[in-house]
Amino acid sequence: MNKKGLIYDIKKFSIHDGPGIRTTVFLKGCPLNCMWCHNPESIDHRKEFMYNIENCTLCGECVKTCPEDALIIEDGKLKWDRKKCIFCGECELSCIYRAREIVGREYSIEDIINEVQKDKIIYEESGGGVTISGGEPLEQIDFLEELLIKFKENKLHTALDTSGYSSWKNIERISKYVDLFLYDVKLIDDKKHEEFIGKSNDIILKNLIKLDKIHNNINIRIPLILGTKENINTDDENIDRTIELLNKTNIKKVSLLPYHNGALHKYKKLGKEYKNDSMKRPNDKLLEYIKDKFKKSGFTVKIGG
Repeated sequence: MNKKGLIYDIKKFSIHDGPGIRTTVFLKGCPLNCMWCHNPESIDHRKEFMYNIENCTLCGECVKTCPEDALIIEDGKLKWDRKKCIFCGECELSCIYRAREIVGREYSIEDIINEVQKDKIIYEESGGGVTISGGEPLEQIDFLEELLIKFKENKLHTALDTSGYSSWKNIERISKYVDLFLYDVKLIDDKKHEEFIGKSNDIILKNLIKLDKIHNNINIRIPLILGTKENINTDDENIDRTIELLNKTNIKKVSLLPYHNGALHKYKKLGKEYKNDSMKRPNDKLLEYIKDKFKKSGFTVKIGG
């Protein structure tokens, strides 16, 4: 149990990431760049800092305590030199206003097992377990495999939230330790997939077909997003093509996830551009219309995780 993984959050009492009450472990790093991503802190494979400028008084305590001189106050602004920073956390500890926060911490397998086991009785009583999410968990494949093995040794129900954007070898490697796959299908049209997500969906869809042949518990998750100038993925063509694809499989469970812009503050703290300010949530009428389409095609479908 020597492997360590880069984790950006461990969320307890989760009810949207699989059956029952669960603990969700979020691994850092993602090969995709979804324009609507609500966890922008999950994308970078490295540690980051969130900086809440509204909380910062420019008192200089973080500058004084930084052992690497990675922080300076210049022109009325706090500036950070990533090349010098070793993420020791001294600046975070010294800030009484909580203006700086490290995103991404190394956890050993044992650390996570010990944390998760605290709530084992809750999982047993609710039919819950542990979900591994991201980012894309398959980006840390060695750590992921060992973590899943330990969960199963401890008789915990396991779910994996994945985009499917990885080598088939990686997915096949861990599939026998996963009780439930939460598999994202965002867009069927490849050109639109590249436009809004940054990568082709070819490997995602091919992996889904292969996974269906060796695993009998896959829940498809579809984020639904409207744009102010164009329809992104709530149009009949995308929904019908998604149904057509799934009808070629044994998959019958679908979750529709309406877009929300709750991550705006995260982008600001990370110093990243919020590219999805033209996107919006589909109204309830449209959501029910899409839900009904899937139901008529024989799927068990719900709105929300």
